Amino acid sequence: MAVPSDWRVLAWSSAGFLLVAVQAGALAEFVFGFLADALAFVPAVGPLESVLSWSVGAAKTADAAAAEVPTLLSRAVFPNEGYWNGERWVGTFIGFRPGIAWAVRVLAVYAYAFGFAAWAFVGYRLYRRRYRTAQWTPRDDMVDRFRSHGWGKFGLVVVFMFVVMAVFAPTLGPTTVDQNMRNSYTHEIDYWNADTGQVETITVGEANLNTQSRGDNPQTVMPFQTDQYGRYHPFGTLPNGRDLFTFIVAGSRISLLIGLLAVGLSAFLATSLALVAAYYKGRVDLGLVLTSDSVMAMPQLLLLIMLTSVLAGTWIDGIYSGGFLLALIFAFTGWTYMWRSLRGPALQISERQWIDAARSYGQTPRKIMRKHMLPYITGYLLIYGSMTLGGAIISIAGLSYLGLGVSAPTPEWGRAIEIGQEYVNTGSWHISLIPGVLITVVVTGFNALGDGIRDAIDPQSDAADGGVASTGGGA
Repeated sequence: MAVPSDWRVLAWSSAGFLLVAVQAGALAEFVFGFLADALAFVPAVGPLESVLSWSVGAAKTADAAAAEVPTLLSRAVFPNEGYWNGERWVGTFIGFRPGIAWAVRVLAVYAYAFGFAAWAFVGYRLYRRRYRTAQWTPRDDMVDRFRSHGWGKFGLVVVFMFVVMAVFAPTLGPTTVDQNMRNSYTHEIDYWNADTGQVETITVGEANLNTQSRGDNPQTVMPFQTDQYGRYHPFGTLPNGRDLFTFIVAGSRISLLIGLLAVGLSAFLATSLALVAAYYKGRVDLGLVLTSDSVMAMPQLLLLIMLTSVLAGTWIDGIYSGGFLLALIFAFTGWTYMWRSLRGPALQISERQWIDAARSYGQTPRKIMRKHMLPYITGYLLIYGSMTLGGAIISIAGLSYLGLGVSAPTPEWGRAIEIGQEYVNTGSWHISLIPGVLITVVVTGFNALGDGIRDAIDPQSDAADGGVASTGGGA
């Protein structure tokens, strides 16, 4: 007997409520923390100073309160930091070795994330089969084509895992950024001293001094090793003894936020100007073409280096450790590439008969562009947006490698490559190699996702017929 559709919705809604409830504290902490950071950089002028001060204080109080709410995927539920007391491990998840306890937490995080994705997909299928009025829409064919696109699904999995890494960065790290990097000398850990046969205490900063990966130094901690203080390092340690994996996951959040902001601003500019150029044509289109040609004629890397150097030290450079400035520079120097890609489809749509019909009915240009033109270029926006995001991530890493962009000591993947450059041919090769491989995989994933979306939207494209896959555009 078939289950009534109402019960299907109830079961699906209950599952969604449960998935959100077990992580409600972490979600609230992220929201209030982001709000507090954003308000802290709003210029306080006149009477707004007291209001902003109160708002920042309230957001920080709410953030601290949310941090106390227990969550399923917290470090307290799956602890990996403990010590050996001569007989067994103390303080780790059910007495496991630190490496195994950390792996359990990582598996729990990704199982939760994939479960949430499966819940969303089931909801879409439920809506599509039982509650949607239309039996078929063109979107159904696009989804079905993407599901059969192996390269696109590979990109989707890579991008999804990267986003999960960024969202759950504080949970995935074997230690925290505050403990291992910012305030390492104010945190203490217990460890088993084999020489004295006793459990002793040492600050994290002092422990880091004895786990520095500097070439063929005997203190070097390689990937998947536990140091003499019982701390597990999945990717080894940095030359200053800090955990590389914690550095990497914290840097993934920086790269993703800057990339999303840069691509979001670029997409807004490119879409708006493409619709304006396609609707008005003539001199407006010509003026935008000349403007884009002028911007594209300047070497983008040189322009990025110049702007980041000139604006360094300004008030805007202090927002998000220079990340907000970097996103603005990427957006206002890279919108032309996306605009070029969207202009052609927008011009084709502007020649359709329904556009003329909308004009004859007296609809305003803004309404025509928003309602009758924008939906038809959204697919192209997803394609070039995903590819551009990959280009933005690799560009951010490149600037950090050159010592520009995100301010030190904020974790960033390009900075890790620069730090380990002098140790590439030594026993500390992992410092540069691991972030370099991750950058390559993530950028390839974004390009593969863009290819899959393109072939799903336009099955007659060159890539769908076996042509060469396109590469990501610049930011």
